[in-house]
Formats: sequence, structure tokens, C-alpha cells
Amino acid sequence: MPWRACGGILVWGLGGFMSVPGHAQTIPVAARDVWQADEIPASESQDTPSAAGGSLLGDMGGLRPWLARYGMTLGIQDVNELWGNATGGIASTSGDGRGAGTGASYIGVTMPDLTADLEKLMGLVGGTFNVSALQIRGRAITQDHLADFNPISGFEADRSTRLFELWYQQSFLKDTLDIKIGQQDLDTEFLISDYASQYLNASFGWPMGPSANLYAGGPSWPLAAPAIRLRYRPGGNYTVMFAASDDNPSGNRDSNVFGVTSNPADPTSQTMNDGSGTQFNMGTGALLITEIQYALNPRSGDRPGAVRHAGLPGVYKLGGYYDTARFPDYRYNMQGQSLGAYGGTPRWDRGNWLIYGIVDQLIWRPSPEGARALGVFVRATGNSGDRNIISFAIDAGLNLKAPFAGRTNDTLGLGWGIGRATSGVRAYDRARGALVQGNENHFELTYQAQVTPWMVLQPDFQYVLDPSGGLGNPSRPMRRIGNEAVFGLHTNVNF
Repeated sequence: MPWRACGGILVWGLGGFMSVPGHAQTIPVAARDVWQADEIPASESQDTPSAAGGSLLGDMGGLRPWLARYGMTLGIQDVNELWGNATGGIASTSGDGRGAGTGASYIGVTMPDLTADLEKLMGLVGGTFNVSALQIRGRAITQDHLADFNPISGFEADRSTRLFELWYQQSFLKDTLDIKIGQQDLDTEFLISDYASQYLNASFGWPMGPSANLYAGGPSWPLAAPAIRLRYRPGGNYTVMFAASDDNPSGNRDSNVFGVTSNPADPTSQTMNDGSGTQFNMGTGALLITEIQYALNPRSGDRPGAVRHAGLPGVYKLGGYYDTARFPDYRYNMQGQSLGAYGGTPRWDRGNWLIYGIVDQLIWRPSPEGARALGVFVRATGNSGDRNIISFAIDAGLNLKAPFAGRTNDTLGLGWGIGRATSGVRAYDRARGALVQGNENHFELTYQAQVTPWMVLQPDFQYVLDPSGGLGNPSRPMRRIGNEAVFGLHTNVNF
């Protein structure tokens, strides 16, 4: 049977089920200055390339100034990536034994975005409206050659032209409380390390846990879902957020998403049921997520009334989610027998959860006014093992801002992450006599260079140790997929 990278849990093929990687990820905005993440609220931590001075097309013949008079900001961001796998991987022909496990791949995304300040536009104080779209092209290298738990790039997605987000936000109580309602991408605000956002591996964005375990990876790029989000920022250094969202942004049936009974070739297709992003799917269950943040030594721009502290700033987050939908059990089939030993259809269990903690901390700045600084991030997630691929995941890294003289806007980063296959997956592998999956480790060395005010160039190297925790190669199931050395070049242009 064909093999495909997907965001579901089970894919039928090679005589049984095998776990495969996630597919919907947060978008790592390369032009962003991660060192100012402590100075801005979480929901505003990704740049909108709207300023004429930082865009290739400037004022667009007067269009941008005209829009600004009415409180509207237009941004167009274009990302292009080239990737090549030098070692390991799987044959691109997916299981017939022919083709090479190495090769090149291209992916590109164009992202127009329009934001309106409704106070300027129509006098509605505290109101903001946003609409954005995606044009995705190319072919994902993870799908073709890698078979990792999470894609090698957060920009990998099915080819489509689609509506992305469409929401309205209203603030209250002198901006201490705001509510956002509409089609939303939750990974711009929840579960995200600000310092990790400069890395290209998808695991440093929307992490392995939700990406591999939820329906189509949950409401994360490039799939948004109907949701309501509340954020409260009382006096002091705290922020509290909560969101209730549809948990199935692709709109695929549960049997399609998890590859149990139908559509085994493409169980998590982002275009099968809703290629345009306009159907606003409401089907399987609700995803409820909450997060509390604490800002240590916040800078003056962190929130209204904040003061500048002399200490090194940091942001600490704790959170978790609960999904009310049903999920397939790795242990038992519908008759209560061992799924691995007897096969059949998995038993469906109600509910799924995950908890997480995140640290973003600046640890060295030789001069308070200088650009050079060193920051560290750590993020950990954990969840149940009977109905998921990933039981826990950790990622961490060191970022050096302004690593070379005269390159004040550049950042050098070294990151590491690990994902652990659940006890249910390992028991299933043992029962059916397959290679038992364990840990996948990924390492990333990246350099983000601000070439012009409107262009970022980012060479990248990644090494994946035991892809998908040592999954058997589809062409030779009793031989594990080889370790992968992957080279990439990422460009981000603001028009």
C-alpha cells in the first residue's frame, strides 16, 4: 500500500498499521527578531510585514498609505525553501523497492494578510479584524524521502490556495482583556516557544505531541478552525489564555484521518474535504486549551503600564489541552483483543489530553544597549500512551544574536529535540512482530541572516537520529530507516 506522511495515528500498509509523522505545523516567521519576544504580547509575537521601509514593494504606489488612513495594514510574505537529503531516508516511490532514499525538494508559500483597526475604520474602539490566505506549492521532502515524526520544515503542506484565518478581536478593560472569535490558527498563541520560532524543523514550532496525536495535527498552520479565544492580562507579569476550538480542521471523518478503514493512501489530506479553507468544519469534537504565562523582568513594551527592569528578561509558560473526540486505541481492537496480535479495527477511546511547560530566557547580554545576546529555550510535553503516537517530547536550544561584528540582525541557533513513541505503539509493534519504535532525536544548526530590510536568507542543517523512533523502512520493513542528514536553504521576502 502507498506510504504517506500524515498527521494521523495509524496508516494501513505492509500488512499492518504503522505510526507516521505529523503534518500541520506552526509557521516559523523567519524575519522575526526573536530577541524582542519578551517585549510584546504572545499574540503579537509574529511579524506582519507591513511597513513600507521593510518591504520590497514599498508603499505599493500609494496603496499602503491610503489603506493606513483607514486603519488597514496589508502584508504579503513569500517563503521559498530548497531541501536535500544526503543520507538515510526512504525511497520516494514509497515501498516498491525502487528509487533512492535521497534527493531534493522544493516548497513555497505566499501569504497575503490584511488587518484592520476598526477604531480608525469605523470608530469601534478596541476592535481588530484580520483575514489571511495561503498559496502553497511544491512538494514536501518529509513526505517523499524522510518519514520523520514531524516534518523537517514547518512550511511543508499540501498544495492548495486557501483561506487561512478570518477573525474579529475585541479588547476591554483598558486592554487587559480581549476576546477573539472566528477561524483561527491556535499555534500563533498557544504551546509556542518564542526563541524556538527561528528554527525550521516543524517540531520547534507546533510540537510533536499535538501534531502527531490530534486530528490532522489540530488547528495549526496551514489549517485554521472555528474558535473563540480569551486572553486576560491583569496587573503584574501574568497572562492567562483559554481557547475552545473545533478539533478537526481538515473536516475528514475519523476513519479517514487515522487510516483505519478508508482512504489509506492519503488519510490526512488537507484538500480532500476542504481544499479552500471555507467550509468551517465542525464535526468530531472540541479542543479546549489553556495557558498561563509569567514574564520575568519584562521590558517596557511588554504590556500597558509595564516598566523596564535591569535583569535579563524571560517568559515562563504552563498549559494543557483536552480534546473531547474519539481516538483509536493501540492496545485493543473492537472485540477487546490485542490489536497487534489479532488485527481488526482499533477500539475507539473518548478524550485525549496533553500538558506542557515552556521556558524562554535570556542568559547573557554583555551590554544592556548592545545587540549581542544569548538566549536559551526549553519546552516539554507529555500525554497518555494508549491512543497516541508520541508520549512525550522535549526540545531545547541556544540562540546567539549578532554573532559577528556588523551583523546585528543575524542569529545563530543550535537546537535539539526528542520524541518518544508511546507504550501503546511499542506494545503494538511487539505483538505484530515488527521493529519496535523508540526515540527520534533531531538536531538543527541554523543561521538567520537579514540580507536586506525586506529579505531573510537562512541556510540550515539538520540531522535526524532514528527517524520515527526507528520505524521499519517501507521497502524493507525489517530494516530501520537510516539516519538522515538534511541540508536546506530558506528565503523569506516581505513584499
